[in-house]
Amino acid sequence: MTAADLHQSSQADNTPSSTLSEPLKALWWDAKGDWEQAHEVCQSAGSKDGDWVHAYLHRKEGDPGNAAYWYNRAGRPVFRGALEEEWTAMVTILLEQDA
Repeated sequence: MTAADLHQSSQADNTPSSTLSEPLKALWWDAKGDWEQAHEVCQSAGSKDGDWVHAYLHRKEGDPGNAAYWYNRAGRPVFRGALEEEWTAMVTILLEQDA
């Protein structure tokens, strides 16, 4: 699976694949346009990767202070590029980790 495949699935399917990690499910929901569901899923992930997605979602929401907190918890630098670039980079890294 690629980032493009995950995005396409979010547009075609009603729910993410059960084989995806919680952070990837959160990013799937984000691609589907459901920020609230994405936020709920990443909060329940209980991992640094979930915290990373949580940071991205707060950056997308326009709350840089909260995003910075979650980037710090995830042990990741604050991303300065476009949201779409970050989404693709995160999905690519998380898919590679799960392979």
